[in-house]
Amino acid sequence: MRTNLKAGDRVRLLSMTDDPDPIPAGTTGTVAGVYPLSDWTQVDVDWDNGRSLMLSIPPDVVERLPADKTN
Repeated sequence: MRTNLKAGDRVRLLSMTDDPDPIPAGTTGTVAGVYPLSDWTQVDVDWDNGRSLMLSIPPDVVERLPADKTN
């Protein structure tokens, strides 16, 4: 699965269902790296709350924020 995210994009987490200690929905962060695999994409995000947990898309869902929106 391809994603249109790239390093430097700002994102807001909509859902992270498969992690036992997920990042809370609504948390924002900056994409640090995108690593496409065969049927999913791993996305490294520097979360604004200080946590470090990569996304697995799918099943995780984020929205890209407009360049001028930070919260």
